Amino acid sequence: MTDERNFRSSYYEKVGFRSVEEKKSLEILLKERPLDKGKLKQFCLRFTVPAIHRNFLWKILLGVIPVHEDSHDFVMKQRKNEFEDLKSALISAQIMDVTTKPSQMFFTMWLLRNKRTKLDMNTQIDIPPFRSMNKMAKSLWNVMSIDYDNEKSVDIYWVLCGFLDHIQKFQKDVDRLKECTCIVLEREDLELYNHLVEIDALKFLPYETWFHSCFADIISDGSITKIWDKIAVGAYKILVFVAIVILTTLRRFLLKCSKLDNVLDIIQNITEETSELIVNKAIELWQQSGSNVVQNT
Repeated sequence: MTDERNFRSSYYEKVGFRSVEEKKSLEILLKERPLDKGKLKQFCLRFTVPAIHRNFLWKILLGVIPVHEDSHDFVMKQRKNEFEDLKSALISAQIMDVTTKPSQMFFTMWLLRNKRTKLDMNTQIDIPPFRSMNKMAKSLWNVMSIDYDNEKSVDIYWVLCGFLDHIQKFQKDVDRLKECTCIVLEREDLELYNHLVEIDALKFLPYETWFHSCFADIISDGSITKIWDKIAVGAYKILVFVAIVILTTLRRFLLKCSKLDNVLDIIQNITEETSELIVNKAIELWQQSGSNVVQNT
């Protein structure tokens, strides 16, 4: 029955039925006044967020705007004022200038807002975990800036702040996520696990980079948003399953590797098609584990 249900779900999704129903369900939730944040979180945990609603939903879930629609204009006006103040402060202090890439500017603004900015920003951004978090800033800019204008840049900055705040919250759990990755890999694919241990690669994989960037620069920008939908809710344990599925999906190539550098080269060159496959498999495995109904805060 499980196989039949999985086949049926897969078929419906391919022909567009499932996504249409999910979109209708979300649109019903978005018509509620005030918005029910709990229901929206549960939707994100269980389903793929339609791209047309993703930016708005992220703003709600990450606390950029409140659940009361009549407050949105006022709140975003305040958000815009703070955005301009932070940007002006960095330019006045000559830490950044008008030629700075927007993603780096936004990341530095987040550091300033958290009172962590230093004058030598190039050095600071190159320090873990900031280097990894800056990768997420670049990917988020690529995802959200398709129709770029000044108003959109304010949205991107505040959404980035929400994601980076989440990453800060689970920084202390990175070692536990790394340990879970090894345990689950051993259970899911013992041959691959033993091979990576044998070539002394498993313990030296860049877990911190993966988890602090939420796999930005590893999974293609077109696919990673499905994982970030879960991160926006605080369900960061999904990152373990992304790591697992990356390794098992690439197992045929990884089993031929004789050293860590070979492993890293393969992982760093994942195609867009493979990225989509990895993301879908990771979400499925994560949901099968029961994590789709667990919120990590």
